[in-house]
Amino acid sequence: MLPFVNIVQHFNFPNMASIKLILRKHQVNKAGDCPLYIRIIKDRKPKFISLGIKLKENEWDDEKKRVKKNHANSARLNAFIAQKVADAEGQVADLERKVKTVSAKKLKEAIKGKGTPNFFEYAYKRCEKIRGSVSVSTYKSYTQCLKKFETYLGTKDVYFDDITVSVLKDYMSYMVNELNNSLTTQHHSIMILSVMFKEAIKDDSIPDSMNPISKLTLKKNKSKRTFLTKEQISALADYPFKEGSPAELAKDIFLFSVYAGGLRFGDVIGLQYKHFFREEAKIKKTINKTLNRTTAELQFKIGEVSLAIIEKYKKENTDPDDFIFPIIKNKELYLKDKEHRQKEKENASSSINHQLNRIGKKLELPFNLSFHISRHTFATNVLNNGMRIEYVSRLMGHTNIKTTQIYAKILNEELDKAVDDFVY
Repeated sequence: MLPFVNIVQHFNFPNMASIKLILRKHQVNKAGDCPLYIRIIKDRKPKFISLGIKLKENEWDDEKKRVKKNHANSARLNAFIAQKVADAEGQVADLERKVKTVSAKKLKEAIKGKGTPNFFEYAYKRCEKIRGSVSVSTYKSYTQCLKKFETYLGTKDVYFDDITVSVLKDYMSYMVNELNNSLTTQHHSIMILSVMFKEAIKDDSIPDSMNPISKLTLKKNKSKRTFLTKEQISALADYPFKEGSPAELAKDIFLFSVYAGGLRFGDVIGLQYKHFFREEAKIKKTINKTLNRTTAELQFKIGEVSLAIIEKYKKENTDPDDFIFPIIKNKELYLKDKEHRQKEKENASSSINHQLNRIGKKLELPFNLSFHISRHTFATNVLNNGMRIEYVSRLMGHTNIKTTQIYAKILNEELDKAVDDFVY
């Protein structure tokens, strides 16, 4: 074992942490005892770790960093202190080898035994912390992705610094070869892990350099925005459905979204008559934006087709709190219970999309018809009709106009294809 003086000198290299034993004489108590600390200095920032030892000033040799023999337990205390300094040396050396940039705070935590946190403990706690501020589906998505990663690793005893680029590449291979996950699913799974790393960096639990995902190159399927042309919209609107049938309801809420700003499914089925202002032909409602966990207060005019659909479902003595579309079975529970609301949305979405898929086959559409295509249809058609892209972005609740620009790109591609087909 190195003597104390050599231990201290060993840590005095440039850019490395220095460790020194300090008797804090300014903290002397009434009995004349002063606390003994290990002091860590990194980037000129000191942190102190108490050794739980108190000595009188004349019992401490500051030059040799030892308890003097005039103390009754000097031999035992010096052995204890030597072990603590050696442990500190090892912890600091390990952490500085693993992490290029590490703060004095992190060194202190490592020496005290905190070190790099357990990834799964941190991640699951983070999920519980945000549970009330995100949708039920978002919470489920986070926890399911974490559980999938845990299943792959076969243990929860994994720390942030155990998750390397190599580990993640092997995990991605596992998702492809064993789970048959698509590129989109792989990307989503890795992005959930990335969220946890970013949150841990943000609250200073780990350094930025410990994030392996920043070193990964992630592939993603090129997204294809399918939409109905004006002719296909007309064919859908004119198709003879049985009055009051599930198919007619599916068609109506699809067309409603097409002519009402491309509203999301959850926002459409949650529309109440109090959100509809007939004189202004407007919808005024808080719109949910699931991806960034926020909401937006929107009001916008809706087209004649949407107005006619609302009137079609309006009954006598309608209450302002009644839902416009007859989909929600238990209004009170839907409005009060978040988990029940999510379950109803999922069930309704499955039912409506089943009907739309059948309708699409009857219309001989070259793709599977689903409700979300109504959003794409709204965007591409209003852009084609000359609406400014900023307005489209606002109506659709996009937080980044680049998302809306995808639809403009689709129109350009369609135009290029038309020129190739009919001009050359």
